[in-house]
Amino acid sequence: MRPPVLNPLFAAVSALPGIGPRFEKLFARLLDRDDGPPRLIDLLFHLPTGFVDRRNQPKLSAVKPDTVVTVAVTIEKHRPPPPNRPRAPYNIEASDETNTLTITYFNARKDYLQKLLPVGSQRYVSGIASFYDGHLQMVHPDRVVDAAGFAKLPLLDPVYPMTEGLHPNLLRKAIDLALERLPALPEWQDETWRARNDYPSFAEALRALHRPSAPSDIAPESAPWSRLAYDELLASQLALALLRKHMRTRAGRGSAAEGRLRARIISALPYALTPSQQRAVVDIVADLARPQRMLRLLHGDVGSGKTVVALIAAAHVIEAGRQAAVMAPTEILARQHFATIAPLAAKAGIRPAILTGRERGRAREDILAALAAGDIDLIVGTHALFQENVAFRDLALAIIDEQHRFGVHQRLALTRKGQAVDLLVLTATPIPRTLVLTFFGDMDISELREKPAGRQKVDTRAVPLDRLNEVIDGVARALDEGRRVYWVCPLVEESATVDLAAAEARYKALQKRFGKSVELVHGRMRGPDKDRAMERFGKGETRLLVATTVIEVGVDVPEASIMVIEHAERFGLAQLHQLRGRIGRGAAKSTCILLYRGPLGPTATARLKILRETDDGFRIAEEDLKLRGEGDVLGTRQSGMPGLRIARIDLHGKLLTAARDDATLILSRDPKLKSPRGEALLNLLYVFGRDEAIGLVRAG
Repeated sequence: MRPPVLNPLFAAVSALPGIGPRFEKLFARLLDRDDGPPRLIDLLFHLPTGFVDRRNQPKLSAVKPDTVVTVAVTIEKHRPPPPNRPRAPYNIEASDETNTLTITYFNARKDYLQKLLPVGSQRYVSGIASFYDGHLQMVHPDRVVDAAGFAKLPLLDPVYPMTEGLHPNLLRKAIDLALERLPALPEWQDETWRARNDYPSFAEALRALHRPSAPSDIAPESAPWSRLAYDELLASQLALALLRKHMRTRAGRGSAAEGRLRARIISALPYALTPSQQRAVVDIVADLARPQRMLRLLHGDVGSGKTVVALIAAAHVIEAGRQAAVMAPTEILARQHFATIAPLAAKAGIRPAILTGRERGRAREDILAALAAGDIDLIVGTHALFQENVAFRDLALAIIDEQHRFGVHQRLALTRKGQAVDLLVLTATPIPRTLVLTFFGDMDISELREKPAGRQKVDTRAVPLDRLNEVIDGVARALDEGRRVYWVCPLVEESATVDLAAAEARYKALQKRFGKSVELVHGRMRGPDKDRAMERFGKGETRLLVATTVIEVGVDVPEASIMVIEHAERFGLAQLHQLRGRIGRGAAKSTCILLYRGPLGPTATARLKILRETDDGFRIAEEDLKLRGEGDVLGTRQSGMPGLRIARIDLHGKLLTAARDDATLILSRDPKLKSPRGEALLNLLYVFGRDEAIGLVRAG
């Protein structure tokens, strides 16, 4: 049960005056609340990205064009649009003793504007002033107030990320009302730490950010912001420490095996395991043999051989007479894993099967019956494996691929399908050390640093889009030589608002030139159609595959040796590296063309430069973190992973070690969080949405 003191923070935004069902939907979109109504705490954590400085109050003659100013003017005259031209602007003439100003509105109501700006009155008007036809003009001012209103107006007015249909004034009003309802909470930070960093209290920090008294208050490096960032990191680290303690203290079941099946798989491989694969296998097998639960993250570069290590781990528990499951985030990736695993499993005498949303009817029933009876040793699937009607005879090992796309809370869901299930998490994105601590701090870590033998270095070139025809001519020559080509586009269909080449448009254009040798794959296609298209490309029946980023992970066609990435400046660094990893897998020399539209900004320039310089995924991951931030690196912006809303790893990463040490020390002294600070920390877990961990405290 949530402590009653927190109830005001968890009240719905719709409880505030003036916010009905229509506005509640807009707030839900703005505050990224898919799983319930938006709450006051979500509103308070919606922090400003800048501010309007109303301390700049010049006379009209001294206004610098295209700057935000606040001016005191007398309203002279209203000039509404003619009756036959309702779309024309509504202009209001105003002046001070030095110059005149035209205040302009579009689609405005006459009665509203006459009440807001009555002729003969003095008004304080704030917004961007610019020159139009030689006259000073302000279009749709942010604020229009009389002298009494101006006295109450904040001179530093925060600017927030917005959503269409929601007016900034309504958001500001809602935040002001939420601040008034902030309860007094017991301090959960260590007082010595707080004093050393000169941090305000939780409530004072929120007030300083939403009602700044100086521009420096809103900076992410400021004491108020850093205070909240540390709170969030502490909540994250405390939850991970509780999860780790819970998993470690619950009895495990060691799986004993001599290693016969492992040896069969290793001998069936067409290459030797790399040194880091060998180390990972040793560590995992040791974990599986212990009576404690395994919690291990296996991360490595594109094509570093995670699937093979996972299969060897599965072989260990299968030899012990138990079962293993591999769960992937997409059907295309699940089927790719199955294609890699099935032939090796057959040579080792392992019985594999696949279960996705596509398996239906009798076929599905047969798979479920065989799984429950123990006639399937290894099941590969999507989130379909989570479903209630999926039962195992004796699940020993859950292998979760691309874990960050599932969300941390699902880490335990598959492991509940058996007794004391061991967990191995895979990701094809090398993860920077700070992010490993942030999101996987409850796990032991194995890294795959080397690429398998036979991997080619890919020649990477950046080419401006105005040389598109030259690139297409180069593709034509490659196709004439019998080579296979990926052409990657960022969108599925033309967008009216974003000028990007869409996959469908590019497919049609290339089809005109190359005919039936061109194939299209994108995320909105039905699974069977996608698989057939990939199969035709894999067999060489088609040789030019136009695709969206659906091919980013798991697609393995060694004969493909050329990749064109259109609008490369729109992709993240790690994603470009992932895409590039689809080539360089065979004997042929491989080339990646990064087609970009100039002029490039500094971030895009840095991104393309790094990609040309290195193919080291660990270095690329670190650079990507510097350029973009943790949510993008892990893919969490899109996937809804409960990541960080306030802390920014690039700026607050130095606080992470302190938060981790603090969490470890707290639990060593007060494992049940029963002390006054322990009780305060339970509030912290609720406030930052880590309350699932509280059940683990209660469970012991």
